[in-house]
Amino acid sequence: MTSPAEQLLPSTQRSLLHRIATAQAEGRSPSMTAAVQRQRRVVWDGSRTCVDGHAPDADTQFRIGSLTKTFTAVLVLRLRDEGLLDLADPLEKHVPGTSAGDVTIHQLLGHSAGLGAESPAPWWERTPGSLRPGLVDVLGDQSRMHPPGRRHHYSNPGYTLLGALVEAVRGVSWAEMLRSEILEPLGMHRTSPQAQAPHAGGWAVHPWADVLLPEPVEDLGLMAPAGQLWSTTADLLRFAAFLAEGDDRVLSAASVAEMREPAAPPEPGDWGGYYGLGLQVIRRKGRTLIGHTGSLPGFLAALWFSVEDDVAAVAFANVTSGVLIGEVAAELVEIVAESEPRIPEPWRPLPEVDAELLALTGPWYWGTRANILRLTPGRGLELQTLNGKGRGTRFTACADGTWIGLDGYYAGEILRVVRNDDGSVNHLDLGSFVFTREPYDPSAAVPGGVDADGWRGLGS
Repeated sequence: MTSPAEQLLPSTQRSLLHRIATAQAEGRSPSMTAAVQRQRRVVWDGSRTCVDGHAPDADTQFRIGSLTKTFTAVLVLRLRDEGLLDLADPLEKHVPGTSAGDVTIHQLLGHSAGLGAESPAPWWERTPGSLRPGLVDVLGDQSRMHPPGRRHHYSNPGYTLLGALVEAVRGVSWAEMLRSEILEPLGMHRTSPQAQAPHAGGWAVHPWADVLLPEPVEDLGLMAPAGQLWSTTADLLRFAAFLAEGDDRVLSAASVAEMREPAAPPEPGDWGGYYGLGLQVIRRKGRTLIGHTGSLPGFLAALWFSVEDDVAAVAFANVTSGVLIGEVAAELVEIVAESEPRIPEPWRPLPEVDAELLALTGPWYWGTRANILRLTPGRGLELQTLNGKGRGTRFTACADGTWIGLDGYYAGEILRVVRNDDGSVNHLDLGSFVFTREPYDPSAAVPGGVDADGWRGLGS
């Protein structure tokens, strides 16, 4: 339960309930449940059902399908951070003997390995994993659809290979590593490979009549790392909080942020989002949403969070199709973010200031382009164009007195202060670009020199 101080406005709560009620009715799902988190606190949960008195709640498990892939990606990155593998490693280095041994771990994580989208028939989501006892049965004879690294092509067998990878490197099963290294540290005690009561049943609804058919629930075997898990809205909101800011018990903030970076060019025409390392990223109404969607016969699931708004939403339905679950979860985030915008933290001055750094702030010119350098916490710097358009980057301080770019055009580039013999600043060097205090300052080391006659008018 949320405390009164944490609750949303009644009008916002009604809008959220209306959205899932509409989705349940129009999508003809036997039930739906959803929850919203703001500033890492659950502020709303709700459900709708066709059976009076049997509405699911925040503790009811639903199958989450491909949301499982995000968990598998976290396991791989844990191994990378421990130095046990490199994302540039070919799969063959750790899992020999497959037809995909030359593809890299990074390509598998970002679905750019060129592998097929599905395993060979029969349909793996509706048949027992025992029909695919080995990786050769998962990959089949036609495993390559595209040259590795060229484009994004979603691949369930690719994440099966990643499951085999973590087992080979860690020496325990995928399920055991998941439990001990993600679920237990994050307190996700209602997330599991097999259903645990209370849980929803999965249903198919006839496209032209309001009648139901139960969907089979299969153990996916080797395909489990691609879509096996069951979870609850409460557990997935805990996972959303982790994905937003990291948790050193599981994965650092820097590695979690790396998961959001584009892993491969998007498919042609799909410029509204991209895939990172086990995470989907979409742009809607000027807002960036990060998360994943999932489906298995009888179940639909989605998790989205907005870092800027500090709002996350999870939505589940126990129907094979009919509900645009990703749209529903995204709209729940938008309802809260737009109805009750995040109140910014109070401005506070820096706890201390370095006079030498303070002297670097203010205007700097790259040729004739005016830029502003600002001081940020932790001896960081931020460079922006004066008009706010064009190249801008945040920099973090390095131990050797330089700064490294964190984002934008200059991400990874080194910023250095170049001084005169007397210690005064001559210019800033940013990846070989010279920034001076005046446009083409004649006293600075401007490449190509500065005309001795200086600036002039048209008639000069």
